Amino acid sequence: MSLQAIQAATRLLDEMCHLTAQSLTSLETSDHFQVVKMLGEGSYGKVMLAVHRKRGTPMALKFFPRDSTNLFSFLREYNLSLSFCTHPSLTKALGIAFSTPSHYVFAQQASLFGDLYDVIVPEVGVEEDCVQRVVSQLCGALTHLHSLGFVHRDVKPENIFLVDAACRWVKLGDFGMAKATGTKVPGVWYSSAYCTPEAEIAKESEDSRHNTASKPDGGNGLDNKIKRVWVSVEVSTDCWALGILIYAMLTGSLPWTQTASDDRSYIKYQEWFDQQDGQDDELDLSVAPQFACFTPLASSLFLSLLHPQPRLRGRPDDVLGYLGGDWLQVKEKIQLEEERKKMRGREVIRNETEREGRGEG
Repeated sequence: MSLQAIQAATRLLDEMCHLTAQSLTSLETSDHFQVVKMLGEGSYGKVMLAVHRKRGTPMALKFFPRDSTNLFSFLREYNLSLSFCTHPSLTKALGIAFSTPSHYVFAQQASLFGDLYDVIVPEVGVEEDCVQRVVSQLCGALTHLHSLGFVHRDVKPENIFLVDAACRWVKLGDFGMAKATGTKVPGVWYSSAYCTPEAEIAKESEDSRHNTASKPDGGNGLDNKIKRVWVSVEVSTDCWALGILIYAMLTGSLPWTQTASDDRSYIKYQEWFDQQDGQDDELDLSVAPQFACFTPLASSLFLSLLHPQPRLRGRPDDVLGYLGGDWLQVKEKIQLEEERKKMRGREVIRNETEREGRGEG
């Protein structure tokens, strides 16, 4: 996407935010909505399932505490979701935004079957055909978002919502971290496989800031002048997260604890990547054992999405060429199916026990 187009999209979003700020109404939630239950919560606030009292329409109300939420940030997320998220696998706002004495609130499409995190079985994952269904939809959603000049910046299972229980339709949501491509933001490193390798340049400043904050006196004057690292927002961030997400769905685990030069599992991956880079011969999976369960096709996919250099990282639309083939080795598929059968058996026994305890047997 051209720089001019990105700037135009950003200006349009900003203008919409200013207009919405002038028309944001104040009302009591209970006067217009019947709140049914909690759908989720996080650092941003909470999401509640609600029904519009007059129209009977089910929707998700996203609540942001006013005392910890910047109004313009709230309006950016609302207007981005309302006007730019037109892809069927992006969660769309419904044109309802208001404030209460304690919260800013907007309504969005409700996904009644939870999020992808609830579906991924630890150390087992989900069925490969389900993974490929989800990945196909996410690739379309991310490609659409990127084509408009925006980067999600928080792709993870908790932000992928299920429209049905079988993951035939999923929606990427939570656009609170989304920024326009090329925007300069403070670099942040965090201990997670979803964190990109290029973010490690901010690790030293993050560690220094944490150490300074933990001192009783807050540190001396020199300590407080920690140089902030500024980085450019790029689509490669979403591509890396997509690669980690695919790994998590297929295995129920993460390939390493943190993307850092002192993490042993990540070091193994780097060695494997360096060994295969530029070679056409068979992949040597013994170097990175956490990838041994995958076929050469899937291994090539990971090497593309998890490229240490962001400019050379594969894009979501590149992933479509990997769909349809086998991603897990046959032996691994058999083992995972056996684990799922055991889990289903334990679930049946648990349900029968609960029924007997209620006197229903």
